[in-house]
Amino acid sequence: MINPDDLELIQRLVKLCAGEELAARFTRVHADVKADGSLVTEADIEMQRRLQAELAAHWPDYSLLGEEMTASAQQALLASPGPGYWCLDPLDGTSNFAAGIPFFAVSLALIDAEGAQAAVVYDPTRDECFSALRSQGAWLNGRPIPAPAASPEALRDAMALVDLKRLPEALIGQLSRYPPYRSQRSFGSVALDWCWIACGRCQVYLHGGQKLWDYAAGQLILSESGAVGGILSDYAGDWLSSYSLTPRIAMAASHAELLGRWRAWVVTGLSADSVD
Repeated sequence: MINPDDLELIQRLVKLCAGEELAARFTRVHADVKADGSLVTEADIEMQRRLQAELAAHWPDYSLLGEEMTASAQQALLASPGPGYWCLDPLDGTSNFAAGIPFFAVSLALIDAEGAQAAVVYDPTRDECFSALRSQGAWLNGRPIPAPAASPEALRDAMALVDLKRLPEALIGQLSRYPPYRSQRSFGSVALDWCWIACGRCQVYLHGGQKLWDYAAGQLILSESGAVGGILSDYAGDWLSSYSLTPRIAMAASHAELLGRWRAWVVTGLSADSVD
């Protein structure tokens, strides 16, 4: 079981590795295209290798499932996870990193039979380290993430984080023609999306296809912060009940009532010709 002292050590290790493996390569890196069309850089590979070694030295009982492993190795680990495993995205926001855009993060979660137990998401550019322990709280740079401020009175007053790339065409059309929120952003790092919702920087969130390493850490940070969110298996609202390699729809909000309005609008938007 990870305790607060362990969590502090994990944060130090993540920061150390990010400083030595990511910062030195930022703006000076070549990107290759993987089979799924996403990018991978030397920084992704070396960050995963380095952090895997550091974690194994301190917690040898836990294996590591990293984004840069083969799918067969990832599936084998999920089939036989042992007492728990680290789930790592060594560089969330590789496209930003490769383009010289300073918005990316390291995302790490420890998952056991009950779900995510501990989480760290580190933004090296802003030196913001988000963390959480199951049933104990969430923190930003060691300070508790406060409960979100009062909910916007209406969905149209909310700031939204929406990644349009993986959404159904019908829904993209509705969002383009009849945006239900005040303004919309998409920054390019899923792990940081979750953390920014947790901090109240935006109030509603939608992403059409997240992998396990995208959401495992961020979802725990969001839920422990007091904001509202979860992973959906479909737009009707079936919440995640187990971890797999299947991409998941992610929908979240800073407040329960706001999430209800947001889900209702999205479901209607998938089928309606227009939305008021």
